[in-house]
Amino acid sequence: MERTILHNLILNEEYFRKVLPFIKEEYFQDHIEKTIFSVVTEYADKYKSVPTLEALGLELQKKTVTEEEFKKVNEYLEDLDDELTKIDEQYLLDATEKWCKDKAIYNAILNGIHIIDGKDKNLTPEVLPKLLGDALAVSFDSHVGHDYIEQSEDRYEFYHEKEEKIPFDLDFFNKITKGGLPNKTLNIALAGTGVGKSLFMVHVAASCLMQGKNVLYITLEMSENRIAERIDANLMNVTMDDLHDLPHHMYESKFERIQKKTKGQLIVKEYPTASAHCGHFRSLLSELALKKDFKPDIIFIDYLNICASSRFRHGAIVNSYTYIKAIAEEMRGMAVEYNLPIMSATQTTRTGFVSTDIGLEDTSESFGLPATADLMFALISTDELQELNQMLIKQLKNRYADPSYYKKFIIGVDRSKMKLYDVSQSGQDDVVDTGQGEEIVDRFADFKV
Repeated sequence: MERTILHNLILNEEYFRKVLPFIKEEYFQDHIEKTIFSVVTEYADKYKSVPTLEALGLELQKKTVTEEEFKKVNEYLEDLDDELTKIDEQYLLDATEKWCKDKAIYNAILNGIHIIDGKDKNLTPEVLPKLLGDALAVSFDSHVGHDYIEQSEDRYEFYHEKEEKIPFDLDFFNKITKGGLPNKTLNIALAGTGVGKSLFMVHVAASCLMQGKNVLYITLEMSENRIAERIDANLMNVTMDDLHDLPHHMYESKFERIQKKTKGQLIVKEYPTASAHCGHFRSLLSELALKKDFKPDIIFIDYLNICASSRFRHGAIVNSYTYIKAIAEEMRGMAVEYNLPIMSATQTTRTGFVSTDIGLEDTSESFGLPATADLMFALISTDELQELNQMLIKQLKNRYADPSYYKKFIIGVDRSKMKLYDVSQSGQDDVVDTGQGEEIVDRFADFKV
């Protein structure tokens, strides 16, 4: 196979351009073949074209090889020149891809043995899942962009296909997202301390679980048991206080009913504050896949500002704008990589904490966060709203729909049970910018129209 690959790399320009970016020098075991491939890649990098046999011979003279090695290389090249067997191009590409994957897996296993034996001082056994994962992910990506003219039919099908989304159990959130959260997105709730960021995420996580989805809840603020306690209160429909007073048989009975209603799983993982970044989360996902055969459909991270960045070392001299923006970009990158939505939250500034009309400018620490997020909305609470057990939602950024459509709306809150619910239509009629086309007087005098 190695001879066939080198033969076609040198004498088949179309094959050369398709496969060269994916083949690595380490895939070749024979020293002669490795030397020839290294010269081919160096020539391609420099001249952006396929080297001829004559050019290869001249380049090999510059390499630090012995006279005997040079003779063997020339003999090898002469033999290649005689091998003119025509092979089906698609078959050749498929065979080359399989060869690359097999070699990558073999090298990963070999490197893993060296790491376990302690021969590699720079790596620890924790990297083994990533080594094997990267090897198994080797593939030839032939996609080079969307051809606007030739792929018009593909676009038409795209316009009419139903995008996979995870719906909310709150009517107005489904309206503003056109049916729920799509994959490959970062969604952010903005609120002041104690308003209900964790309550919102716990409720949505519980809702996703009851839809049969696999949910991963990462917490850097509260303990795993505290998050699970809130989800219990939500799903069992009991107050937090009553939850602790439930007899064991009643607790078991309620939990069995929850189990019968869903086929999904919910994993809660706690990390110390400001110590975990997307690298840790990727390792967690690999570990869950290996140990529990668990692949999440949605991830909740509570919350973004107290995560670390994988690009900036802890304590590095970097401003908060850059640091928080980096965390947001890394999270969105992870959402794209794993093809799922990520829901997180962020704090308001001190001004935003006392404001009854929060805007994007009230995002604490970094304006780079709203620039990166796909959906961002504010959770607003006032004394009057608290008395009514309600919370005002204000759209701040929306890539799924027109953000002026239902700009503000009300949802009900049962803090004792960690639940959110829709309020009646009459409860929305006093809110400005609902998108319902009516001239309505705002009962909250501080709200801006």
